[in-house]
Amino acid sequence: MRLSKNFVPTLKEVPSDAVIPSHVLMIRAGMIRMVSAGIYSFLPLGYKIVQKIIDIIREEMNAIGGQEFHFPGLNPKEIWDQTGRVEAFGDILFHIKNREYVLAPTHEEIVAFHAKGAVTSYKDLPQIWYQIQTKFRNEPRPRSGVIRGRQFIMKDAYTLDKDFEGLDYGYSLHDQAYRKIFDRCGLKYFVVGASSGAMGGSKSEEFMVRSDAGEDTIAYCENCGYAANVEVAQSVSQKAPRHSESKSYYEIPTPNVKSIDELCAFLKIDEHETAKSRIYIHDGKPVLVLMLGNDEVNETKLQSMLGGQVRPGHPEELKEITGADAGSIGPIGFKHKIIADTLLKDANNLYSGANKNDFHIGGIDLKRDAPSIEYFDLRTVESGEKCVNCNSNLEVFKAIELGHIFKLGTKYSEALGVNYLDVNGKEHPIVMGSYGIGVERIFACFIEQNFDEKGIIWKKPLAPFDIHLIALNMKNETIARSADQLYYELIAEGYEVLYDDRLDLSAGFKFNDADLLGMPVQVIVGEKNLKDGNVEVKTRSNHEKQVVELSKLNIKLKEIL
Repeated sequence: MRLSKNFVPTLKEVPSDAVIPSHVLMIRAGMIRMVSAGIYSFLPLGYKIVQKIIDIIREEMNAIGGQEFHFPGLNPKEIWDQTGRVEAFGDILFHIKNREYVLAPTHEEIVAFHAKGAVTSYKDLPQIWYQIQTKFRNEPRPRSGVIRGRQFIMKDAYTLDKDFEGLDYGYSLHDQAYRKIFDRCGLKYFVVGASSGAMGGSKSEEFMVRSDAGEDTIAYCENCGYAANVEVAQSVSQKAPRHSESKSYYEIPTPNVKSIDELCAFLKIDEHETAKSRIYIHDGKPVLVLMLGNDEVNETKLQSMLGGQVRPGHPEELKEITGADAGSIGPIGFKHKIIADTLLKDANNLYSGANKNDFHIGGIDLKRDAPSIEYFDLRTVESGEKCVNCNSNLEVFKAIELGHIFKLGTKYSEALGVNYLDVNGKEHPIVMGSYGIGVERIFACFIEQNFDEKGIIWKKPLAPFDIHLIALNMKNETIARSADQLYYELIAEGYEVLYDDRLDLSAGFKFNDADLLGMPVQVIVGEKNLKDGNVEVKTRSNHEKQVVELSKLNIKLKEIL
């Protein structure tokens, strides 16, 4: 490809909203341009990389027996209503035409729609269906370039099986395929247990890349490899004690004391003697959630445990429900459902709010004073806590999700009546799995892991070109003729070549563009070396330069690449 005849609009400066390296470099390298918040066009160079990623994904999906579909992005809302996901997705689901249609962020409903009445016998199963298509999500705060946008390209796959044993096998096939895809793309990644969220199902795992730009938070143990999204992560942490003697509970004036830290300082107690209270509204009814000390409620765990619709109580609701404002709420006298984190199980001699402003209660025995209380793992894991597998310290950090695989079970087939007949003619719901990969996220994450102060550092097989051929002075007929000849020779050898044949540009400008675009090898045709039958070869990853005879250039390129 000749740079003089193609659209690669490189930039020295970038918009102020581009903060993370991949976003900055994709804009500077002329690979993407923003149309609106969270909506990007891929320019020719960027789209070439997208196609390379898609080719890798397609090859590995076909290798496990996948059949490629192309489902419509525009879906009738009624089919999403049947599975309850219009409500589950909430405001991030795009609605159009008087809310009769939705723009699909995923396609479980459409897969089930096509399977219904067509996949009718156990003889038709298993099936693996997939597509690579544009998806839509009404992201309220799009950020980090293409990592979190409102329009994105996703590979989504679906398994259809007759039983859960078949689902396990299909799930393992996708797990292996995903590892091969990310390995081939040259990514450093890890796999974590995760929440299924609005997708539903019994099990899910995420393939993640560590990055400060990530929207997910991961708990990780370097010693044993335990890794989980904090939405589901567990740890070993100090429990509240149960003392041999339980005090009677008593009221304590605590003027202007609202937080656990303020309560501990005021009463000169340890936070492991306190129970923090939070009010949530579950399907319209209040629930009191008790946490030990300063532990935070993990709202994903809470949602998974309660089901239905869950939201935090609004400040104006708290006094009506409890008689007090936030900071003075507690379990004694609370007339609705109470649940607590497992670290508080059967604890006594606790301090918590009195459901009266500026008062707390001491001597609370949860076993005695709240006998109907239920205990669940509800807390958010923090760095430094102990691993549940090996008792080493956990590290909590940000990460970007590359892919997510789900065991859906019969959630969608039951909702939409998608059944098959077994060998005895008995009807059963089809068992489903769902498997997604973000194509642009692979693109961005590769850059996040492979760049320096000058620009991107591409490696095969994602590099848009193998070689960046640079002619230093195209006005010199000898250089222009030699560079043109070399361009055609390299293409004939099977290399993908980006040829900087632009006139009226300085050597420094061309070198800066070459480093920014980041092809694995640069071949520089200049007057001084050409007189001796040589060219200069630069390896982008380490900036190593060598003068190479033209007759030996192909050998050197094969050695580097």
